[in-house]
Amino acid sequence: MNQTFQLTVTEQEKTYLHDLARSCIAQRLQGRDLEFPLPPPGGIAHAELGAFVTLSLNGSLRGCIGRLLGDGPLYKTVATMACAAAFEDPRFPPVTAEEFPGIATEISIMGPITPCPDVQAIEVGRHGLIARKGGRQGLLLPQVAMEWGWNRETFLARTCAKAGLSPDAWKKPDCQVLWFEAKVI
Repeated sequence: MNQTFQLTVTEQEKTYLHDLARSCIAQRLQGRDLEFPLPPPGGIAHAELGAFVTLSLNGSLRGCIGRLLGDGPLYKTVATMACAAAFEDPRFPPVTAEEFPGIATEISIMGPITPCPDVQAIEVGRHGLIARKGGRQGLLLPQVAMEWGWNRETFLARTCAKAGLSPDAWKKPDCQVLWFEAKVI
């Protein structure tokens, strides 16, 4: 993975996807069925890509759920993941109407996921990681390590811990480390 994941997202598409994420959460808070506020613009919104939607409140994580791979157009994945992050993240209670005005959204559009050939090649801030062993799997997005000021080894350890594995599981041959890049909007 010597080349950076390149994905062009126009300002119109960024605005649409963020507005869509917020609109879907608002509709759910009002007990309404999901309706798309405007037809999506052409381009990336129609591509079949995975995405994660991260919600924060006052700078603290409030929910984050996503799909590694797309199974439909990106705009539908973003809408579904926004509602899942707001109402289905098991780490948090559902977002309330009172909290909603202060909720910030971040969308990570997933690039290809491949086995990491050498953990020494992992670049903090560029690569996201998946640690997988047996039936356990943990994923951390590229921006997480930067936000916490982690080095490569801490990032690997935290990814393993998220999978419920020992922090040094990444050093063992039966633990698979995958990497990816994401376009964060």
